Amino acid sequence: MKIVDIREKTVPISSPIRNAYIDFSKMTLSLVAVITDVVRDGQPVVGYGFNSNGRYGQGQLMRERFLPRIREAEADTLLDARGVLDPHKVWATMFRNEKPGGHGERSVAMGTIDMALWDAVAKIEEKPLFRLLAERYGDGTVNRRVFVYAAGGYYYPGKDDAQLKDEMRSYLDRGYSVVKMKIGGASLDEDLRRIDSVLSILQDGQRLCVDANGRFDLDTAIAYAKALSHYDLFWYEEAGDPLDFELQATLRSYYRNPMATGENLFSMQDARNLVRYGGMRPDRDFLQFDCALSYGLVEYLRTLEMLKEHGWSASRCVPHGGHQMSLNIAAGLGLGGNESYPDLFQPYGGFPDGVQVEDSHVVLPELAGIGFEGKADLIREMRALSR
Repeated sequence: MKIVDIREKTVPISSPIRNAYIDFSKMTLSLVAVITDVVRDGQPVVGYGFNSNGRYGQGQLMRERFLPRIREAEADTLLDARGVLDPHKVWATMFRNEKPGGHGERSVAMGTIDMALWDAVAKIEEKPLFRLLAERYGDGTVNRRVFVYAAGGYYYPGKDDAQLKDEMRSYLDRGYSVVKMKIGGASLDEDLRRIDSVLSILQDGQRLCVDANGRFDLDTAIAYAKALSHYDLFWYEEAGDPLDFELQATLRSYYRNPMATGENLFSMQDARNLVRYGGMRPDRDFLQFDCALSYGLVEYLRTLEMLKEHGWSASRCVPHGGHQMSLNIAAGLGLGGNESYPDLFQPYGGFPDGVQVEDSHVVLPELAGIGFEGKADLIREMRALSR
């Protein structure tokens, strides 16, 4: 068994939306296809991967460093004892001659390739990835019913409170009971008005998250915390810079309700520093590490083991990104759920065709690999790369 070819391309996912920190007018991502010599139904098995929104495509890093290392490796050095592709060995090959630290961009490049490798491996085994993960790294238990929430509420030119409410209603109408909106891109008074407008349409059992995308300094984060404490929010997300653990730790003294952060921490070591020094509370707070941005599932497995050692349950992890890779990890390894973008960043977000959201949960279908083949618009883009 061997990798015959690895292809990548940069694709646009641009949009006029913005959060408190960036706009998405020139946003891109990398799409990767790992083509193997294994044949199923007369066609080679191909694994696909892409990086989450918000970090741009990583094609240059892949072409200059990571893909050449895989191509130059002896084929048998990338296989496990059964002669099957081993993502852990491929990961070690990619990381060869890399110094520790400095995780911001190479972690995205490696995470994208890693996703495609796991998709290929699960397809070779003719299993959904969530089953493979439960068998190899869990207790064998799969929970195909996964919590999801609808992320949106971005700032948009000319978007008023009525349009914001219409957007959130559309998510509620599609079966979500937890929705998320952006804050920090306007004044506190304006954001509170926007929050009030969304809360006015929520019914019993429906909840709102707010996300500042790391915009605030400590004083502003505290001011928002005091104001937000009057609401029963699902969580207050990423108030300050993701590496400002002191800010996060201080904030717990001003905000008793759940907080969430971690989507911009891209290694097990950074995740460990958050739980060591960031004041996060394992009984109520949420961790949002995204495997597609943080070296992939190989590193995510290390992160989950670290969390267990520090007294955290995997159920407190609700990853950023809205992709099917994290859905599989949630179903196979007991994460608390996954982000979802019902309308944005298509066709890369969302679920296989026919999957319905009910009470903010989806049931994953029994599709081999990550399940990309079940989403017609997405697999069309992917197969165009691998042909």
